[in-house]
Amino acid sequence: MKKLTLLIVFAYTNTFFTSCAQKRTDYDKNNSTLSLTTLNSNSTMDTATFGAGCFWCVEAQFQLLTGVVSVTSGFSGGTVKNPAYKEVCMGTTGHAEVCQIVFDTSKISYEELLAAFWQTHDPTQLNRQGNDEGTQYRSVIFYHSETQRNLAEKYKKELNASGAWDKPVVTEISSAGAFYKAEDYHQNYFNGNGEQPYCQYVIQPKVEKFKKVFKDKLKH
Repeated sequence: MKKLTLLIVFAYTNTFFTSCAQKRTDYDKNNSTLSLTTLNSNSTMDTATFGAGCFWCVEAQFQLLTGVVSVTSGFSGGTVKNPAYKEVCMGTTGHAEVCQIVFDTSKISYEELLAAFWQTHDPTQLNRQGNDEGTQYRSVIFYHSETQRNLAEKYKKELNASGAWDKPVVTEISSAGAFYKAEDYHQNYFNGNGEQPYCQYVIQPKVEKFKKVFKDKLKH
């Protein structure tokens, strides 16, 4: 991990992880499909979509970065329309837990977001992160343009060639499709539930590590 951190810091500089599957209370199914951000040629806004295990952890880390306008937890990559969280957890919808990130390209680049993505999880674990098992927890990049696709594939290739990990990076790189926002209680989860044990013992350590690596790009 130390070697990976050094590699991430290097890449980041040059371009300018237990389980969340736990018993929760039932809720009403109240999902809506979010349209991908519509951008005009003069806009500095862009969209990135990443899956790296539990979306609570991913959301909490990306929210810290300067230039990130919004982070929405949801589901993508599957075949079921308007899935509820309980359905996705069964692993039968094909969807992954993801975060859709709207960012200002004048303040942070897609390359920097990729550097952050690789730092948030172990991309060598196939269909799992820690104790979270299933395709819903897979490592995945859903690209929104050919530029994003090329950068993601280039970065993945370089990581594998560097030997940063003892095993190959298995991150899926696929075209972005429909994105479904998760239930409201999933949104801004860490900030609203910091007293919960999962937040204190799982998310907080990841957030603190993330802050150290990306200290120059944190919001003030």
